[in-house]
Amino acid sequence: MRLIIAAASLLLATSLYGCSNTVEHTRSVTASAYTLSEAETKKGNVGLAAWGDQLEPGMKAIAVSRDLIKAGLSHRTEVEIEGLHGTYLVLDKMNKRWKDKIDILMSSRQDALDWGKKDITITWEVPVEE
Repeated sequence: MRLIIAAASLLLATSLYGCSNTVEHTRSVTASAYTLSEAETKKGNVGLAAWGDQLEPGMKAIAVSRDLIKAGLSHRTEVEIEGLHGTYLVLDKMNKRWKDKIDILMSSRQDALDWGKKDITITWEVPVEE
């Protein structure tokens, strides 16, 4: 029955909005938080992300472990994060030692401490090559 409902929903969405060239992905990851303090970023280049973006306080940005880049979370991918409102952009990469992990940019040290470290689900869309 669920399959029939899902197929009907997809058919309705396709007829209303046209065919999508993306596939939605979800993944369970560990999410921690960071700020733009010099202690948490590159010395002398506060806010300079690995892809060259300049991060600013208040931006909805995340850093991703490099295994997630291979899963489609490439530069400027929009991501929905369980427990947070809106979408976040992938603007930074984490050290190669991390796996299945994101780091969420927070405005203040207290916000980052309040978030802590959580196991959550993230959702994003990956373009389909035709």
